[in-house]
Order: sequence, then structure tokens, then C-alpha cells
Amino acid sequence: MELLISLLEEPLLLLFVILFLGSMLGQAQIKGLSLGTSGVLLVAMLFGHFGYQVSMTVQNLGLSLFIVAVGLQAGPRFFRMMRSSGLIFGVIGLLIVLIASITTIVVSHLFDLSPALSIGLMTGALTSTPGLAAALQATNDPLASVGYGIAYPFGVVSVVLFVQLLPRLLKIDLLKDAQLAIDPAKTEGSPEVMTVEVLNPNVNKRTLKELRFHKYKSVVISRVIRGDRNIIALNDTVILKGDYLVAVGIKEDLHTFCQDIGREVNTNFQNADHVKLRKVVVDSEEMIGKNVRELELRRMYGVTVTRIERGGFEFNQNSKWRFERGDILTLVSSEDRLDVVEKLFTKKTLTVTNVHIFSLSLILLMGIIVGMVPIYLPKLGTITLGVAGGPLFVALIIGHFGRLGPIRARFFQPSNQVIRDIGLVLFLAGAGTTAGQGLVEVIQKEGISLIIGGAFITIVPIAVGFWLARKFFKLSMVHSLGALSGGLTSTPGLGAVNQLIETDDASIAYAAAYPFALIFVAIAAQLLVFFL
Repeated sequence: MELLISLLEEPLLLLFVILFLGSMLGQAQIKGLSLGTSGVLLVAMLFGHFGYQVSMTVQNLGLSLFIVAVGLQAGPRFFRMMRSSGLIFGVIGLLIVLIASITTIVVSHLFDLSPALSIGLMTGALTSTPGLAAALQATNDPLASVGYGIAYPFGVVSVVLFVQLLPRLLKIDLLKDAQLAIDPAKTEGSPEVMTVEVLNPNVNKRTLKELRFHKYKSVVISRVIRGDRNIIALNDTVILKGDYLVAVGIKEDLHTFCQDIGREVNTNFQNADHVKLRKVVVDSEEMIGKNVRELELRRMYGVTVTRIERGGFEFNQNSKWRFERGDILTLVSSEDRLDVVEKLFTKKTLTVTNVHIFSLSLILLMGIIVGMVPIYLPKLGTITLGVAGGPLFVALIIGHFGRLGPIRARFFQPSNQVIRDIGLVLFLAGAGTTAGQGLVEVIQKEGISLIIGGAFITIVPIAVGFWLARKFFKLSMVHSLGALSGGLTSTPGLGAVNQLIETDDASIAYAAAYPFALIFVAIAAQLLVFFL
């Protein structure tokens, strides 16, 4: 025993013992639920109680890495969502965080809890580790981790039970309900399909290349229907008067195209002879960062890209868009040509990571500097974004653009996952040992109050957030539950919804609400200091 105690005095050995035991605890499952990386936090709190401490430098390094990975992942979707009707999901995420913040203020005054404990309870109830990071930065008090650790398990379980039981109690047919309700995921920029009969004599006997249909911006011709024949639309395809052109594009552009070319008609081309439609996932390293124009898919392979799905949202094909891993392309061509192009996008290579150390270091450096800049808020005083907020702000902006000068920010998903996971467990190990020093005393003094307070901060946002999504915004049950899971940053909640119905509607709502909630929780954790 003495040998073990002496070994644990070695900082590096202590760190890896905590990570090992915490990971084992996090992987243990009860009824399909697990603590995940929060197992590291709980084990670290136990070690902290017995006087062991992980270096603050390790904690801040982990925090910075984790926050930057989150910002780079959320950046492209966050700013794009602000320009679409899918912003409704983001608003729901914001409202859930606002309701949680108000509930936290009430609970704090009702049970006379310290600001750090109260904010920690809120971040635990919302299962938000970035929120905990911001809380620790704002309060400079390890008790925030205690509140987080107490509220987190209830926060996970309550969301999962809510989304699983509510549809059954209300006896709602989720698929039918989704078809009847509003679908904000179909944004104004989402592509539509229109079949246009060629009536303009100026179009007759000219090729698609000669006609320069790209002047209609988003419009892409996917196929030509001539009598009972379906013809693949290529640059040298000759268009005749009376042909039906199947066009994909944004509604306004399609309307202009139709007025110039002829008239809209209804036709069934789903069972076309040799012309097929296929969805292909971008997974090949060689395709990452390239665009449709560079690949010349139509000229080289006779394949047309009609639309691109990214982050759960479908966009019209843009020849300048750089492909990212996980993009879903809708392709139109013959079976054999589609087979060839699919291999281009999906073939595997040994390299699955692309961490650019120079870019990562520069983003971290810029983020930490921005986090040190004082920001004056009228009547509230001066705050700083800190080690959490500064890197998050910089990563969101750089993640949105993908590349700024020498900085490359579009890491492959596995790369981003590695940075995020390593950063998270390092941060939790440090935060946990610091919090564990006063754990027993706090529980003895505030035990019942903390449990009841954490339950309130979880239940009220769940109930009110669902009511707003369902009744005020008129969303379907699936979209409401998906947005609720995103607003509460609950990945287990999303998993529970996905088990109820085989559509991606819940994932779309979650993906749209999650970045907003993630950022607003971090902001709220810093602002609440002034109200508690």
C-alpha cells in the first residue's frame, strides 16, 4: 500500500491511473446507459478527496484542446444555420438554456447555494462539459465541478426517459405526425425538383453547354426525357423542342428558368430505364477539399451532382463548395457510371487523420489571447472569455471559413475526435481532483438541496422546452424531441429518439440546436456570476 501511495505521488502516473479507472467506469453500462467520459470526472473527484492533485497546466491544456475541437466542428453549421429557417431549432436551444438559467437563479436563492455550486448544477443538468469549463473559468471555484458531478447523472437519465416514454404515453404515431407537421429543416435554400417542357424555339437543337443554363445560378439539369426515353444530361446533350428537362435548384431560380424555357409539367421519372439516382457519402481522403468544378464529373464521367447534404441539411449543388468528409452527394447517371464515381468518393486509404500542428497551435494561441481581453458589460462589470470562451470564439470563426491564410481548420472527423477526446479527459482529470478536495463537506452540508436543485434545473427546461417546440413552434414530435435533446446537449437523448423511428429528422433537429446550446451554456455560465 505504501508503495502504491508513493507511486501515485508521481504526477504522470497519477494522471494515467485516473484516466484508466475513469474510462473503465465510463464504459460500464446499466440498461444501456453509461457515464462515458464523466466517469473520469467522478474517479478524479475521489482521488481529489484523498489529497491527490493533477496539475492546473494539464487541466487548462485539456480544456483548450477540447474547446477548439468543439468550435471547429460546430463552426460551419453554426453560422450557416443562422441564415436559414432551421434557425428555429437554434432558437429552441437558446430558450432551453435561458429557462435553465432562470431556474438556476431561483434554485440558488431558494436553497441559498453558492454561485459556483449553482452554475455547476446547471451545467450538469444540461450535461454540458464546455459549460462546466466556462463555469470554472468564471467562478474560479472548484465547487462548480461538485455541482456538475451531482446533477449530471440525473440530467442524462431524465432526458432519455422523457423522450422514450412521452410518445408512448400520448400514443402518437411518430411517422404520421412528422408528415403532417411543419418541417423547418426544409430551408429556403433547400433544393427542389421541377420538370420543364421546352417550348422556347431558341433552345431547339442546341447543346446544354451552348445554352449556358448556369446563368440561372442554382439550376442543374439532371436528365432529359424525350418520349419514353430518359437521357443522361451531359454537356454535349442536344435539347429539342418538346423535351422534358428535369431540373434541380432553388425555388426562385427554377421559377425563372421555367418562364424562360417553357412550362412546368408533371411526370413520373422515378422508374427511368437506365438513368439512376444514387446517394454517395464522401469518405475518400483524395476527395476531401476538392469541388465539383475541379473534378469535372459531368465531362469526365458523365455524372451530374444535383445536391449536397451536410450536417443534416440539404443544399443545392454548388460547383465551388469544397467537399468535407461525411458529405452526402446525390448523383444522377447510368448504373455503371455511378459505380465508377462512387468508388472515387468511398474508397478507403490508410490515412484517416490530418491534424495540422501549426494550425492547431496558432488557433490555440489566438484563442487564449482573445480570452484574456477584458469585455465591459454595462451595469454588469468586466468579464473575459477566458481559456474556454476565447478559443471557442476563434475556433467557430476559423471553422466557418475552413481556411484563413496558412491556417487549416477542416480536420477530418477522426482527427477532430482525437483532439476533443484527449482534451476532454485531461480537463476532467484536473477539474475532478480539484473539486474532490471539498466534495464530502459540501455533500454533508448541502446534499438534499443539491439533489433537489439539480432535478429542478433539469425537469423545468425539459418540460417548458418541449412545450415551446410542440405548441408554440408547431413542430412534429420527432423534431421536438430532437431539438430538445440538442438544447440539453444530450447525445443519449438523441440515441433514444432514433430508436423510436427510422428517419433522420431527430438527428437534423439535434444537429441544428446543439451548437447554439453549446455556445449559449458557456456564455450563460459566465453571465450568471453577476446574478447569483
